[in-house]
Amino acid sequence: MQDHPSQRQAFYTLFETSIGLCGLAWNERGIVGFQLPEDEEARMHARIARRFPGIVEATPPPAIQGIVADVTALLTGEARDLSAVPLDMDGVPDFDRRVYEVARSIPPGRVLTYGEIASRLRSDNARAIGQALGRNPFAVIVPCHRVVAAGGKLGGFSANGGATTKRRLLAIEGARRDESPTLFDLIS
Repeated sequence: MQDHPSQRQAFYTLFETSIGLCGLAWNERGIVGFQLPEDEEARMHARIARRFPGIVEATPPPAIQGIVADVTALLTGEARDLSAVPLDMDGVPDFDRRVYEVARSIPPGRVLTYGEIASRLRSDNARAIGQALGRNPFAVIVPCHRVVAAGGKLGGFSANGGATTKRRLLAIEGARRDESPTLFDLIS
């Protein structure tokens, strides 16, 4: 009998990055969530506790320490490939999983539009792509910040800080879009 995701013990750690205190949550199957900085540490703990009832703060094992190191390096501008980080996607709808797979294929420093992701998924609903990315529990690891609106516009971002945080993440990565020089103007 397979455990339900809510029955698996989850753990988390908070760690300093160039953008502030971030959080990483995991269980024995993989990463279950990533938390971008909040205004204060107490809010980080509270948000993680709400997202993952019963979660316990813990010292990360070596594999999780490696992921923390890679995320920390990425957030200083080092190109790091997080596409192989194991994710526990139990409970994530199939459509969202497919969106996340495409988003994970976008290398640091590059972007795709919501429409381009929709096209790759043979969907005509770019809005549904944005909604799936808005539910992304794995921000940075599933780099939803690398998905922008058409015409060089930044598009939305549901994390604390909204578009300002998205712009900052893209600037750290030196993001550019070959076909749209206006994107650089948005993130500079």
